[in-house]
Amino acid sequence: MLNRSLGELSRGLRNGDFSSVELTRFFLDRIENRGAELNAFISVTAERALDDAHAADRKLRDGGAHPLTGIPYAHKDLFCTEGVATTCGSAMLADFVSPYDAAVSERLNAAGMVMLGKTNMDEFAMGSSNENSFYGAVRNPWDAARVPGGSSGGSAAAVAARLAPCATGTDTGGSIRQPASLCGVTGVKPTYGRVSRYGMVAFASSLDQAGVLAAGAGDCALVLQAIAGFDPRDSTSMDEPVPDYTPPADANIRGLRVGLPREYFGADLDPAIGAVIEQAVAALRQLGCETVEVSLPAMSLSAPAYYILAPAECSSNLARYDGVRYGHRCDAPADCDDLYTRTRAEGFGAEVKRRVLVGTYVLSSGYYDAYYLKAQKARRRIRDDFARAFERADVLVGPASPTTAFRLGEKAGDPVTMYLSDVYTIAVNLAGLPAITLPAGVAGGLPVGMQMIAPHFREQDLFRAGHCYQRETDWHRRMPEGFE
Repeated sequence: MLNRSLGELSRGLRNGDFSSVELTRFFLDRIENRGAELNAFISVTAERALDDAHAADRKLRDGGAHPLTGIPYAHKDLFCTEGVATTCGSAMLADFVSPYDAAVSERLNAAGMVMLGKTNMDEFAMGSSNENSFYGAVRNPWDAARVPGGSSGGSAAAVAARLAPCATGTDTGGSIRQPASLCGVTGVKPTYGRVSRYGMVAFASSLDQAGVLAAGAGDCALVLQAIAGFDPRDSTSMDEPVPDYTPPADANIRGLRVGLPREYFGADLDPAIGAVIEQAVAALRQLGCETVEVSLPAMSLSAPAYYILAPAECSSNLARYDGVRYGHRCDAPADCDDLYTRTRAEGFGAEVKRRVLVGTYVLSSGYYDAYYLKAQKARRRIRDDFARAFERADVLVGPASPTTAFRLGEKAGDPVTMYLSDVYTIAVNLAGLPAITLPAGVAGGLPVGMQMIAPHFREQDLFRAGHCYQRETDWHRRMPEGFE
């Protein structure tokens, strides 16, 4: 069960090799026996999962079921789930039970997938290490003394340890692709607007996008196929047709133009990681790709622009947590000011408070033009750089993270260094582009991920290239020692 693709699990369910109940119990047992050491789950919904698995088996017996029917998954605790706690890794929402399903939850339910539980995450998706959760840090299954990356670190760790065959995630500045790199799994962030954000608790509305983590690119394609598409309830949802993402068995990438941005291979990149990416690029050349050097000169502006725009949007989005409508409420407030002040002080963690303060500052009178407006101009330059690069290349390739997984607490006292963990992923969100991280090798015994970036709404190119690469390599099949 551990190393079967979603397609193989689907065929096994249809052939009667095992039932959805048996498959679900297998992963629930694995979570019970191995989950605590990683702290990857905030909640495990075992009873609901088994009920859904029984329902999936009935659908499978009746015929006409979705290809994903009966397959278990882990759900990032940022997606609203009716009747199940949605905490966002925060004390502010520790007791919040959503009265409705997010669009992503609805579509996975409609496909007949079985939710095993909700995964741990950096509070309100703010972080690059998964150390900012009210429920404690998640640990990397490759080395429990190291971080899994963030903010979708719980989902990445769960898939890497095969506590679930796939998981949902969200990506605001690299929060799917960076943990995928650090945990040795595949993670895809689709084009902004490709997947509905309805019911996905907002961090930065112009940057947030739902995506998928799984062992391989083909698995990610299957799940994205189920959740992508227009949703009138989300004003940023794009009314664009969703193509068939599943790469054909005889897919090839001969003649694919691969752009290598020189800014992705500079002095900030760990040489050991650079060597792994160079080997991965060599493998792409052997598959018939053509490589060309391109430049993204405004990339140096991406981190400064992101850490103005994202906090500004989070400051606005998190204003709703005031102790009046839902979420945490302080005890015995003296007046309205006391209610707001103590509720937010008690409910939010340090990183969330830091970003809210920064965001409020840059939006304040006298500073909007100096910071926020300039950041938006930088964002436009970054988007234009990508457009020029895609005139010469079909996809861009580079590292997903400048380092392998670092030790727990190593960067906790230095926010700027922590923020630079996403230096290779942030620009993609600012431009709204699709990107995928693929396991490409190891450095110092820890996984290294290769990032591929495509033009808007060209996810199928990423899946085709990823599938062809993974057909010739086995990095995505390797598991952490002790979890095989």
